[in-house]
This record gives sequence, C-alpha cells and structure tokens, in this order.
Amino acid sequence: MAITKERKDELMARYLEWLEQSDAVFLAEYKGIPVKRLEELRGGVRQAEGVISVTKNTLLEIALRDSGKAVPTDLLAGQVAAGFALGEVPALAKALVDFAKTEEKFVLKGGVLGNRILKPSDVEALASLPSLDQLRGQIIGLISAPARNVAATIAGGVRQLVNVLDAYAKLDENADAAEAAA
Repeated sequence: MAITKERKDELMARYLEWLEQSDAVFLAEYKGIPVKRLEELRGGVRQAEGVISVTKNTLLEIALRDSGKAVPTDLLAGQVAAGFALGEVPALAKALVDFAKTEEKFVLKGGVLGNRILKPSDVEALASLPSLDQLRGQIIGLISAPARNVAATIAGGVRQLVNVLDAYAKLDENADAAEAAA
C-alpha cells in the first residue's frame, strides 16, 4: 500500500532526527514475530536508551545518505527494523543480540557505526563490551590501586617503627623494674 507524501516527509524527518541523535544504527529482519514479542523488544530497547522502528527501506536509505552516514544497501531489503542507539551503543547492541538469542525470527543483519558498515559479528562484538559505568569503575580501580599500595606500604613502615619503639619502651620498663627489685 502506497503512503502519502506527508507520511513520507514525516518518516524522513523522524529518521533524520534519530540518525542525528544516534551513534549507531542496527538493522534486523523481524518477519513473523508476534506483536507481543515486538513490544518486549521495544521495552528492552527503551531500557538501553534506544529506539527501534519498522522502517521504510528506501526512506531510511535516503536518510542515511542525507545524514552523511554509510549506506548498507544490501542490508535494506525485506522487512527491516532499525534500532537507533540514542545512548550507549553497546547497551543497545546487547539488547538486540539478547532478543535475537530468544527469538529465532529476529535476525540481526548488521548496522552502521559512524561511517562503517557493521556485520552481525561486529554487532555481537559491540554487545560484549562493558558499559560506560563498568569502564569507569575499572579505570578508577586501576588508578586507585597504586595509591592503595603506597598507603599500605607507608602504614606498614610506620607500624614497624611503632613496634620497635614499643619494644624499646618495654625493655626500659623491664630494666627499671629489675633495678627497683634489686
């Protein structure tokens, strides 16, 4: 069924807006998936700060070209759903890969990251990356580990000095006690 020019313009504007806001676009074939399962996918994508939309392939191709991104014409065939990463790219990739593992009719075709066209294996590799918060935690751990080691070394040296002084004090007390007893 043909769509009106107004609807085409509306879709183009939406695609261009999402492309401007996103760092990556992932493409998947979704033929034959029940609406309830697609709603579950949409919920997972929203949690990953993304948007997924059933696309008009020709319009998405034009929008990709107009936005200066790579155009994977071979991936834009059949019933295509496009996931736009409005937040962290690995989070959306993980949501899509996880859904594809539970729904055999949802097949990742690839995507676009900047000016690079991604294969399905690239999308899976992105999905395995840690989140930005996990990376921050790892970096903080790496930075704080040497400082923690220096503090422990200094505290160990001070502890040894205190133990030596304590031992001398006890020797002095023992010597004073021996003189008093004699």
